[in-house]
Amino acid sequence: MTRDATAPVNPVLSVRVDDIDAAHARARERGYEIVHPLTTEEWGVTRFFVRAPDGNLLDVVQHRD
Repeated sequence: MTRDATAPVNPVLSVRVDDIDAAHARARERGYEIVHPLTTEEWGVTRFFVRAPDGNLLDVVQHRD
């Protein structure tokens, strides 16, 4: 991804999960920095961005079925 249209930052990797709420809760419990809040996008995904311990930004995403 070269530029994210709806977020202020650009992630380096997207990680698809089956339960976005559980992934978000685990990231918060572990004290990870949430860089882009949990958001349901118009194009059918719910996602958030988290800063990994190495400093990279990850797009954690769940697709609607």
